[in-house]
Amino acid sequence: MDLEAVRHDIADACRVMAARGLADGVLGHVSVRVDAEHLLVRCRGPRERGLAFTEPADVRLVNLDGEGDLDGGYSVPNELPLHTEVLRSRPEVRSVVHAHPFAVVAADLAGLAIRPMLGAYDIPGAHLAAGGVPVHPRAVLVRDRRLAAEMVASMGDRPVVVLRGHGLTSTGDNPAHAVLRAISVDTLARMALAVANAGGTPVDLPDADLAELPDLGSGFTESTAWRHELARLTGAE
Repeated sequence: MDLEAVRHDIADACRVMAARGLADGVLGHVSVRVDAEHLLVRCRGPRERGLAFTEPADVRLVNLDGEGDLDGGYSVPNELPLHTEVLRSRPEVRSVVHAHPFAVVAADLAGLAIRPMLGAYDIPGAHLAAGGVPVHPRAVLVRDRRLAAEMVASMGDRPVVVLRGHGLTSTGDNPAHAVLRAISVDTLARMALAVANAGGTPVDLPDADLAELPDLGSGFTESTAWRHELARLTGAE
């Protein structure tokens, strides 16, 4: 694994999260599994400015107990166990994202579940929602292994879990994959709130319509989509 390249990937993912409104201010973090005992994770430094200004140097190599390359006044996130417990229990997961999307939290508190009500508007999101997006009922800071294990139990084998009154945790094969999943969940939450605010009731797509939605392949749904997200960052600068 090219650790420097992964540091850049994590920094990009953090900046995309901020640009997309998934993590406000200094909240949120991204990690990538390095091996069975180590991960790269976005840490907080002595001149912390928030996710929108993440640099590769803010990404540090630590073990599952949070010990490692923390020179220069860096510290791991308080919710590092949220990452490490997922990595311990889900060997297929390579990357973990934790974010605080306003719409996702608001929709859940309003009783609006993340459901497959969109079709071709967001095909990856439709497939994700059709499989179910569970909700973890505790609005706590996931600061130790016990609390993280409770979140992982709520998550089950699904790629994303909503944390009530808190945010979400998303997983993927890499940071881009995990962030794009979080964006899809945020899109569904925003649409559910918009429908409810207009006086309607969010309704799932018919099974026949879901069955017609193709798998467009990772080249389009991930690679091309991520190039767009990175281009939006460049344009914003």
